[in-house]
Amino acid sequence: MNARSALGKYGEKLAARRLAEAGMTVLERNWRCGRTGEIDIVARDGAALVVCEVKTRRGDRFEHPMAAVTPEKARRLRDLAERWIQTHGGAPPGDVRIDVVGVLLPERGAPVVEHVRGVA
Repeated sequence: MNARSALGKYGEKLAARRLAEAGMTVLERNWRCGRTGEIDIVARDGAALVVCEVKTRRGDRFEHPMAAVTPEKARRLRDLAERWIQTHGGAPPGDVRIDVVGVLLPERGAPVVEHVRGVA
């Protein structure tokens, strides 16, 4: 595993912990759909199914993690959500929501984990 991949996995671990602390149930991590893409975290928030994109950045050398979710990325996440639903037995009883968790790892101090609900 390279450093970038390890950084992403660490950010996903922190994100999954944050979602669980918020009362959500993590159903699956790193779900792949062929060449179409990957959902970082699939969770349930009450009756809602949540597809969660996790973006992790080290320090402040790059754009804020939330800025990495472009309209095109949001479209891909909605498509992946539909495919996940089809693969797992149909539509959930509640809504389907796209969330983003941004993880910022400063050079010193604790990680900053920000969860934004319903971005797309």
